[in-house]
Amino acid sequence: MPTPPPPAPADGLPASGPRKVEHVLRDETPHVLGALVRRFGRFELAEDAVQEALLVASRRWGEEGLPDEPRSWLIRVGYRRMIDLLRSEQAARRREEEIASTDPVLIDPTRPGPAVISRDDSLQLLLLCCHPALSEVSQVALTLRAVGGLSTGEIAHAYGTAETTMGTRISRAKQTLKKAGARFELRGEDDVSARVAAVMRVLYLVFNEGYTATSGERLTRTDLTAEAIRLTRMLRALLPEDPEVSGLLALMLLTEARRAARTGPDHELVPLEEQDRSRWDPDLIAEGQGLIEKAWAQESVGAYQLQAAIAAVHAQAGTSAETDWPQIAALYLWLERLQPTAPVRLSRTVAVARAFGPTRGLALLEQLDRDHRLSEDPLVSQRTHAVRAHLLDQLGQHERADSEFRAAAALTGNEAERRYLLRRTHRSEPGSTGEEP
Repeated sequence: MPTPPPPAPADGLPASGPRKVEHVLRDETPHVLGALVRRFGRFELAEDAVQEALLVASRRWGEEGLPDEPRSWLIRVGYRRMIDLLRSEQAARRREEEIASTDPVLIDPTRPGPAVISRDDSLQLLLLCCHPALSEVSQVALTLRAVGGLSTGEIAHAYGTAETTMGTRISRAKQTLKKAGARFELRGEDDVSARVAAVMRVLYLVFNEGYTATSGERLTRTDLTAEAIRLTRMLRALLPEDPEVSGLLALMLLTEARRAARTGPDHELVPLEEQDRSRWDPDLIAEGQGLIEKAWAQESVGAYQLQAAIAAVHAQAGTSAETDWPQIAALYLWLERLQPTAPVRLSRTVAVARAFGPTRGLALLEQLDRDHRLSEDPLVSQRTHAVRAHLLDQLGQHERADSEFRAAAALTGNEAERRYLLRRTHRSEPGSTGEEP
């Protein structure tokens, strides 16, 4: 599939011209792809058909202007190309001729009027990209490619791998879907629920990668955080009554609200307690708080809602000193019972240290490290060293702290984070515990 154009600027939809065409193409791509896959059940061929439709549209719309119904226009052109592609496959000839002989849109793909589409096509495409036959890495890559519209090169750059490697991974994911006979038929509420949970996990991973990039010079990747938020907004529009989807969107908005204050003029990391809170985005905070309050009122609490509630506590504090750390520690304890993972355990350690002092926090960290081997867990080993370093520094054990800071710096691929950790080795006074969990 081609790389759909970049999203519209933050100041809103461009009024006219090429940028508006680009914006419409980007928004409509997942709907068109979803409609074709739903109709024909051929993900890999549908991508080629959408490519043809997008290329034709970018040329003609730039000259003639947008049609009245862009989505229907794209679907009709895509349908026509799908017919050509399927007819080229001998095994599919009979099936395709039967479809073509009975479908009035396909008999005359240039006829006016909307094509037959489903309001659930975008959700179904997200569910397909998160098919259980795919690995989590492949689910992320395929979602970013097919639904998010990122190029293979952009996805590879975000995850610190070669473009050819990522291209092979995406190609294999498509072939896996083909071999699995993956279509849009979902059987049973449990299957749908599990697939929606997979979609949320993928979007959460995309956002986290953008918020603190695993590699590169910059701390963040705003293209990835923006894309995760855009897709989560889409998911919530499709599932407005799901409290966990609302919780996930609230978490992203409340976290993204702090982005401008997380780095200084030279892109150096600024820990939470040193951030200029006047730079936090009040509109994102207000929207996020509204979402989590509504979700919380449904009395069905999940992991994303709890994380959003923690982010809301941070957002409510006018200064670092006013943060209700005991409440955050209690929320993390609740979260750990629902989701007993290494990142959650480590985050609870930070909250306990801030609420009840570094001695108690360090004791908890050492206990959890003994019980769950946090220092050896690839998900949190780097951050475990960093948290231990901060706590030792606060307790005046600067030599041990320096050793832990260096160990943490050696394990990160993000240059902004590495520079921050190495700078801390030269500080002797008690300091921060870094970014909030």
